[in-house]
Amino acid sequence: MEKQAPIAVIAGGGDLPGIVVRSAMEQGRDVVTIAIKGEADASLSVFEPIELGWGQFGKLYATLRARGVRDVVFIGAVQKRPDFTSIWVDFGTLWRLPRIISALFSGDDHLLVKLAGLFEREGLNVVGAHDVAPGLVASPGHVAGPKPDAKALIAMKLAIEAVDAVGRLDIGQGAVAVGKRVVAVEGAEGTDAMLERVAGLRANGRVRSRGASGVLVKCSKPQQDLRLDMPTIGPQTIHKAAEAQLKGVCVEAGRVLVAHRDEVERLCNELGVFLYGCSRGEDFETGDQ
Repeated sequence: MEKQAPIAVIAGGGDLPGIVVRSAMEQGRDVVTIAIKGEADASLSVFEPIELGWGQFGKLYATLRARGVRDVVFIGAVQKRPDFTSIWVDFGTLWRLPRIISALFSGDDHLLVKLAGLFEREGLNVVGAHDVAPGLVASPGHVAGPKPDAKALIAMKLAIEAVDAVGRLDIGQGAVAVGKRVVAVEGAEGTDAMLERVAGLRANGRVRSRGASGVLVKCSKPQQDLRLDMPTIGPQTIHKAAEAQLKGVCVEAGRVLVAHRDEVERLCNELGVFLYGCSRGEDFETGDQ
């Protein structure tokens, strides 16, 4: 069997890039780890990454060509949109600058798509983290914690409808429903901050229930390019859901990543928060699981 060409992992923040790098290595791939300066997590140092800033596209492409890279994965959080008017750029970046800058005047999803297009113009193949680390992808049905009851299934269906609505408007990927009411939708602040907001609503009496109730739903946007920005949950999501007194977390099977799966499942069982992998159009109210 012919050995696959090396793959490049271009890493932003968080620990997910390291998980993807390790998964690729376990599959026998040679990995070139590129740490985005000012964004990538220090834990990547174990992989001896090449640290490059946004102004070093020329050096980046030259490095990938020299290492024989064909496939590229973008993974990890990017907190700051690059500003090419205030940083030094190398020559390879300079002559590509008009196309690069044009990407900065779109929404976040469009930015990622346009940046991916720049790599494809260089003859590189942009692949998703789920292609490199398929074990991270959420599986369907009940996964961990207590099984969702009828009330949770009704809330789940309602939250999915809310996520579909905000997703079509390119707003967010998550929503929380308690009973037959949507109490929060995710915006630019992200899932954890949304869950903190729900906990605050509980504390001030704006959301009332006896004991834990309600469900967080996390799905991909209908138009989302999963190669570039696949929604993700992890242990922190379960902690925040428990603090918000939710019954469970529902993620879209096959289209959401679950980081640190073993730890997530342990926490679900320990904290009494269910994890469920759903599909759009699933008949929750009839208990179809």
